[in-house]
Amino acid sequence: MKKNIAWALAAGAVLLGACQSNTKTTITGTLTGVESDTLRAICEPLFSDSKSVEVPLVLQQGSFKLQLEPDTVPISVTIIPTPEPGKPFDMTKRIDLLAFSGDQLTVKGDLKEYQVTGSDFYTAYNKLDEEMKPLNDSIKSIINRAMQMQQEGGAQDSIMKVVAPLEDLEKRAASRCLEYIRQHPDEDLSVFLAWRTGEKQEEALELLGDKAKNGKLAAMYQFLDKIIKEEQEKAKAKENVAEGKTAPDFTLKDLQGKDLTLSSLRGKYVVLDFWGSWCGWCIKGIPEMKKYYEKYKGKMEILGIDCRDTEEKWKEAVEKHELPWLHVRNEGNPDVSTLYAIEGYPTKIVIDPEGNIAKIVVGEDPAFYEYLDELFK
Repeated sequence: MKKNIAWALAAGAVLLGACQSNTKTTITGTLTGVESDTLRAICEPLFSDSKSVEVPLVLQQGSFKLQLEPDTVPISVTIIPTPEPGKPFDMTKRIDLLAFSGDQLTVKGDLKEYQVTGSDFYTAYNKLDEEMKPLNDSIKSIINRAMQMQQEGGAQDSIMKVVAPLEDLEKRAASRCLEYIRQHPDEDLSVFLAWRTGEKQEEALELLGDKAKNGKLAAMYQFLDKIIKEEQEKAKAKENVAEGKTAPDFTLKDLQGKDLTLSSLRGKYVVLDFWGSWCGWCIKGIPEMKKYYEKYKGKMEILGIDCRDTEEKWKEAVEKHELPWLHVRNEGNPDVSTLYAIEGYPTKIVIDPEGNIAKIVVGEDPAFYEYLDELFK
């Protein structure tokens, strides 16, 4: 379970205060097998708008000490070796831990196998980790093997055969985590473990007691609860977002801050382009989009719906890439990505002049442009 802490710590940010402490958070460690005499600690306040901070760690006879100022939120700390020029980074050599304000934590081991002690959270975590070690070792072994094969240019079919057992192993791990939550509904660890319960996350949250929901990881609980509710809304919306169905109407702000309502564009074909400046495939597809906009702009309109960007980044991207069509920003009220059950970016939805959904294309797919050529030939 050591490595499984990493992806859970990558949760989205939600502002929330936890238990205030005037004591610095201290992490000391004694590591073996580290080739370099320096490490890097990437410290990221979870559930906060604060930016991550990178701190150099000097190893003295394998030992280091990291002190963090008192904070009101948990801190995700990732410790990695200083990368050597020209050498690929080994993702298996990293320490991931969660520190609460005022914690005095100790790390022992190496960059692949380590143990963190010094808090009630890790006392409970380590006990469960020891029990699940055979299962987690099997999961880790498969992942490492698959990563190695990928780096060596192995065939995709061979890699898929190696990872095939993962689904069953992860289900078994999820079941054990759910059982732990059922037995310990008020522990902070139970909130953390809810991330690993897969399809049972909704059940996991329902099992949590008020003490855990409002404890040190209250924001993690709220974030998970928000994700689940959004998925439920998307599942419900998906029933109404299909080719032949009436396109749900919405109103969002355009680049000038004015309201733009989808139904105001009735009378011509409209392409809803769900995108973001952070989306590599969205940006990669811009030249072709501009080509087809110029080709058919008399017969269709494109409405770019920016998602998950700040207003500044959205406007910068529109200007930088010289996007000539209409633009609005999905600020989440209403959440149009949920309204249209968007599951990937970019997603392009063609709406006919009567306001019905004519075509849905997920991803930067040539099928979208082939459809337009067929539609307007």
